[in-house]
Amino acid sequence: MNILELQSERAKVNARVQALAAIEAAGTALTEEQHAEFAAQSTQFEQLTAQIERAQSAERMAAAAAVPIDPAPAAVVAASASVPAQPRVPPVKGARMARMVRALAAARGDARLAAQLAVERGFGEDVAMSLNTIEAGAGGVLVPENLSSEVIELLRPKSVVRRLGARTLPLPNGNLTIPRLKGGAVVGYIGADTDIPATEQKFDDLQLTAKKLAALVPIANDLLKYAGMNPNVDQIVVDDLTAAIGSREDKAFIRDDGSVNTPKGLRWWSLAANVMAASDGMSVQSVDTDLNKAILALEGADANLTQPGWIMSPRTFRFLSSLRDGNSNKVYPELDNGMLKGYPVGRTTQIPNNLGADAKGSEIYFVDFGDMFIGEVEEFTIDYSNEATYKDSDGNMVSAFQRDQTLIRVIAKNDFGPRHVESIAVLFPVKWGA
Repeated sequence: MNILELQSERAKVNARVQALAAIEAAGTALTEEQHAEFAAQSTQFEQLTAQIERAQSAERMAAAAAVPIDPAPAAVVAASASVPAQPRVPPVKGARMARMVRALAAARGDARLAAQLAVERGFGEDVAMSLNTIEAGAGGVLVPENLSSEVIELLRPKSVVRRLGARTLPLPNGNLTIPRLKGGAVVGYIGADTDIPATEQKFDDLQLTAKKLAALVPIANDLLKYAGMNPNVDQIVVDDLTAAIGSREDKAFIRDDGSVNTPKGLRWWSLAANVMAASDGMSVQSVDTDLNKAILALEGADANLTQPGWIMSPRTFRFLSSLRDGNSNKVYPELDNGMLKGYPVGRTTQIPNNLGADAKGSEIYFVDFGDMFIGEVEEFTIDYSNEATYKDSDGNMVSAFQRDQTLIRVIAKNDFGPRHVESIAVLFPVKWGA
């Protein structure tokens, strides 16, 4: 056995010891057989630990005692000197979860077999150890936090709401309550014989509750069957996973109405007075007035404006970026750098262009994202099927079996909400560019 295999075996022994300890910790006395098994497993754990330490010590001694090879002839040195240095390939962020997905799919959901495959294919000790300590259930396999945290971080560039500065917080036990100041303290100047005014602060709560987000990601079996570590394969799997999750998150955080176990998005958190009618966009002045209305809605409410930004559809963005004044100069040249009136702009197809009675309207959001919170459970659950069917982006039913694909289901849990609803302004219906 090599060191990785020994460590894998030790992890199995530890899992059994922990299971027996949990029985006793729950108040149930161990049977004689369980006591004997606990003692045997403990002895085996110590033996494996000693064996691992000897193997590691042998590796260190072998490295220390290595004898340098004879210097190469001058001709060979000269020839090799002309070979350009090869840059080290940087590791792919989220690759460990991608390899976990590949190992589980190759093992048809058998976590123990997947751990063995991870060792054989060189997927990394942490991947193998994580697979060794999980149990597959009816809902799939839980990806531990140390593997899923990288993928959660990669969602930031894929999700417009995250990228523009919404703050993320963990959801311990699936719930989190964030108090917010609703009414300010009473402060004033007083005379020599005047009572100090009472300080009365009113508080409210933002309550975040974990809601289940399920993403279906079809991946070609040729990629999943690839036996070795390859950054290109890992990158494709990671990109597919994060793109699917990020896209659905944006829809939820922007436009879902909070019904049917979904988060409540910006559109439905906004105050009715902050949903303002947009003009027909026939003149530069009317467009500029509309944009200023959205900014003034937040400024008039004394929003903190710590992380303000815009969200709009690509159609609206293209209209504004090509808008020109009477001298053919761009009205908003800063849009070429992703800014509008000094604030960053996010584009997403999750804002429709077919809203309103005539199905031509869209929306523009101006939001203080420093006041927006995403609560999330920092673990994923994954499951797989190579027989299920799914709908593609055009709404067509696709058979994973016929396409030689494996359908990966990723389940995340999160929620979304503002600390102050006054920090959201919406222009609607925006028909510019229709």
